[in-house]
Amino acid sequence: MLPFAPSRPSRFKLPRPHTLRGRLTLTNVALLGAALVLAGAGSLWGMYSLLLGEIDDTLKAKTHAVQHTPLTLESIRAMCAVAGILDKASSGKSTRAVFGQEPLAVLDPDGRVAPVCGTGSGEAAVECRHLAEAVRDPGALAASGDGETVRLPEGYVRVTAARLDDGSVVLSGIRINGVRDAVHKLLVLEVAAGAALLGLLAALSMAGSRRKLRPLEDMVRTASAIAEGDLSRRVGVDDGTAEVAQLSTALNTMLHQIEGAFQTREHATAQLRQFVGDASHELRTPLASIRGYLQLYEKGMLDQDEQKRALGRVSAEAERMGHLVDELLVLARLDQRPALRRAPVDLAALVADGVADLRAQQPERPVEVRVPEAVHVLGEEAQLRKVVANLLGNVRTHTPATCPVVVEVRDGGGEAVLRIADSGPGMRAQDAARVFDRFFRANADRARLTGGSGLGMSIVQAVVETHGGRVTLSTAPGEGLAVEVRLPSPSPARGEVQARGEAQARGEASSTTVMSGGAATRTGGPQNPAPRVT
Repeated sequence: MLPFAPSRPSRFKLPRPHTLRGRLTLTNVALLGAALVLAGAGSLWGMYSLLLGEIDDTLKAKTHAVQHTPLTLESIRAMCAVAGILDKASSGKSTRAVFGQEPLAVLDPDGRVAPVCGTGSGEAAVECRHLAEAVRDPGALAASGDGETVRLPEGYVRVTAARLDDGSVVLSGIRINGVRDAVHKLLVLEVAAGAALLGLLAALSMAGSRRKLRPLEDMVRTASAIAEGDLSRRVGVDDGTAEVAQLSTALNTMLHQIEGAFQTREHATAQLRQFVGDASHELRTPLASIRGYLQLYEKGMLDQDEQKRALGRVSAEAERMGHLVDELLVLARLDQRPALRRAPVDLAALVADGVADLRAQQPERPVEVRVPEAVHVLGEEAQLRKVVANLLGNVRTHTPATCPVVVEVRDGGGEAVLRIADSGPGMRAQDAARVFDRFFRANADRARLTGGSGLGMSIVQAVVETHGGRVTLSTAPGEGLAVEVRLPSPSPARGEVQARGEAQARGEASSTTVMSGGAATRTGGPQNPAPRVT
């Protein structure tokens, strides 16, 4: 026979609700139930103690009267006999009426029950004997003067004792069955009222928690919808509690950020795919030309003149490819947000150099330049020079050579403003919205013929944002294109401010150079020697 270990008896566990609403309801009911139990117990004990106190006062009054009267067992018997004779002569009642109808017992000095006042026979004798037997120590009870509750076959009795002059003890009691019945009825009433209150509280708590926790259910539905791909869902903020409202607001903020981050990632991924595709296409075109010319050269299919032309085309395509790789490298470095070696740079001087290069390449182009003496910004001169060169290069490449252009530099109140506006064909709104995209060309065929890679404006935007500035443009078909670059300008030194104030006090205004064609005119202030822009 295989031995077996007796299984442990499983403890009985009450089922616990799985929902927060049920747990809140159970907690509220349990707390109210505990409060009702404590309050009911206190009220029952207080009522019982108060009623017993009143009974004890009555018994103590009787005991005090007996103790302060010189009585003995024999004198009590004599009084009972006289009272019995008078009662029979008048109404025929029992002499027990002298001490009332409450339980009474007299113990002689030896502790035996002494029949007095009709307590020697019948029901009175039985009750008297039961009372004497129920009191454990009549002498101690008489000495203490307190009351004691004893249980008789006839019911519960509150008893006090008084010692007579001859050592006898009188036990006097009052029935308290009525008191106990009243307390029991009060207990039943409180239990019924408590059960009704608990039921009402459970119903109200369930309804209230359902209303207060409705935002949490909305959060669950919103989270499920977001998990299925609907990132536009938000949690409704209703009239719930302050904590739930704060949680809803925080979740909506988090969801907004998650949606923005997801959209940014998708946009960046799409841009990366397009960038890789465009870069591959741009590099494949010159490589195809170079490969084709080299194959013709290797096979000896080119004569002397064609070989020179082929080498020239290979050199041009290699230069174009090198220029494209350089621009891609610049953009890659700018995307990493490198730390700039900032130094004061005179933006007016950079613009003057760029305008001079433009006039050297296109002498027939009307150029109007509005440049003050000096406008300083903090940044890297090489990168800022590239911004000016790219903007003027766009004007040179994408507008007719006779199209006028206005170049302006001014101090915009803590910002240096560079504005280049031409009177060219302009751009459509959908093209202007993508002008800063990499490899974007409003006219791809024409731009490829002119050597443009579609990265110039992307480099301008990246450099300006790296310097903490911003670039905007305004254009419309047939109304030209105006590009405005705003860069943070450093605060002038105290000496420069003082010198400028003295110059203004002498009536010297800042000098502005206006160039139209090849003539330079100076406005605003006395005619000083020739400006820096020529």
